[in-house]
Amino acid sequence: MKDINLHLLVWRQKDANSKGKMESYLAESISPNMSFLEMLDVVNEGLIKKGIEPIEFDSDCREGICGACGMVVNGQVHGPQRATTVCQLHMRNFQDQDKIVIEPFRARAFPIVRDLVVDRSAFDRIIMAGGYISVNTGGTPDANAIPVSKESSDKAMDAAACIGCGACVAACPNASASLFTSAKISHLALLPQGKVERKKRAKKMVSQMDKEGFGDCSNVGECEAACPKEISISHIAKMKREYLRAVIDEIEK
Repeated sequence: MKDINLHLLVWRQKDANSKGKMESYLAESISPNMSFLEMLDVVNEGLIKKGIEPIEFDSDCREGICGACGMVVNGQVHGPQRATTVCQLHMRNFQDQDKIVIEPFRARAFPIVRDLVVDRSAFDRIIMAGGYISVNTGGTPDANAIPVSKESSDKAMDAAACIGCGACVAACPNASASLFTSAKISHLALLPQGKVERKKRAKKMVSQMDKEGFGDCSNVGECEAACPKEISISHIAKMKREYLRAVIDEIEK
């Protein structure tokens, strides 16, 4: 496949308190086999040679498992390829002379750090509120010592696939973190080790989600469509049941 040239329109912003704007760049001699982030690396090398501040973007694993690379490409969270993070998006999905608009995730709870980098520490605080098991579960048991049904283990594993990239927030018109929070709540509530704290966990994590300024879920379904790990919105329904159960239990006490 021949190399391609692309016209980029990239959001540039110095920090959260500065005004940002779109700036144009030319990405030349881009191999279709490059990943999207490799293409940005090439562009940045050219900018550095010209004495221009490179485009800031976040990345780590470049294998679709850390969630750091999240950005909006041509209006689509993580780009046009379904169930794919930006770092796994390849330039073969674009044509020569295409115009590509690149923006950061937009959400009040995700303030812009610089250019395409946003602060997702709100997710960390939701996890810190209860996304863990703190009870003493003893030593490491044999694999088959605690019976777990196939249905429960499958659902728990599906929820645990969430990488916390924030795509659900960026895609949701309400900037809701319900899919992320529900995946973390479901993952533990479905397993025996997590059932002891399930009520306290749901109440604390949902409360923290609200404190962070995320919007509420209105069942639009964009979160599920944008999620690179295809987390089901059925977990949101489970989260709401878990939270309601916790609130009712507290009232009855």
